[in-house]
Amino acid sequence: MAVCEVAWLDGQFLPIAEARISPLDRGFLFGDGVYEAFPVYAGRAYRLQQHLDRLDRSLREIRMEPTLSHDAWQRILGGLVTRNGGGDLFIYLQVTRGAEAERTHVPGPDLQPTMFCCASRLAPLRDDLLESGVTCVTAPDNRWGRCDIKSTSLLANVLLRWGAQDAGASEAVLLRDGWLTEGSTSSVHIVRSGGLVTPPQSHHLLPGTTRAVLEEVAARCDINWNLDEISEGELRQAPELILASAGGGVRAVTQLDGRPVGDGRTGPVFRRLCATWLATRHEFSTECTE
Repeated sequence: MAVCEVAWLDGQFLPIAEARISPLDRGFLFGDGVYEAFPVYAGRAYRLQQHLDRLDRSLREIRMEPTLSHDAWQRILGGLVTRNGGGDLFIYLQVTRGAEAERTHVPGPDLQPTMFCCASRLAPLRDDLLESGVTCVTAPDNRWGRCDIKSTSLLANVLLRWGAQDAGASEAVLLRDGWLTEGSTSSVHIVRSGGLVTPPQSHHLLPGTTRAVLEEVAARCDINWNLDEISEGELRQAPELILASAGGGVRAVTQLDGRPVGDGRTGPVFRRLCATWLATRHEFSTECTE
């Protein structure tokens, strides 16, 4: 997704080509920051309050207080959407601890945070992928121990996703000590006895906003939804695997490690969930106004 022309940095809208931060910013030196990313559909931000709640939580987990109110962020996002022509966009929002005069592991007091937002054009969901599903590979989950924080320190995720691409796959499905955690860029769900099962929340999983949407969508479809541990063996035998992410939406996995999932086609649970999710996306979105 190509980044749009106008960005927002520390209180100012400006051309993305002119956006500058200090090389001593702790986000640049240490990955000392957090972020959120979410789509905007027809000018409406998807699950905005939930994403901003998670941003505040991530900030507190790294010993920072929320930098702006939700209303202030909403006005900024409204300005960003308007200045980039509206429509369907993908928003990236980042807050770092800021810059200081020396490189030191323990930050000094009273740093001024660096805040940044940009937008990209959101590609439409491909009908062929909704029909045929995607291919995934499994990989050991070798990320750090606090994956529940949406940290900018994403090197492990980058390498895992890159490895999946090298294998001709769309995503890496991660296993830790024989149990499913999530994907490198998405939450992972299985179908068990006709219902949807998601691994329970822990420090090893990001509290995904789209995975929470699936719970609501499943209820509308009269599909049972449960939190439960999923072993590697059950993952490999599941009749359906489903990915969910803010950027990629809801996708069926039809091949895992070179073997078909179920009969190798998108399954009935996925089709019901996806149809309802597409039909109700506007209900989970907030109007962005400056």
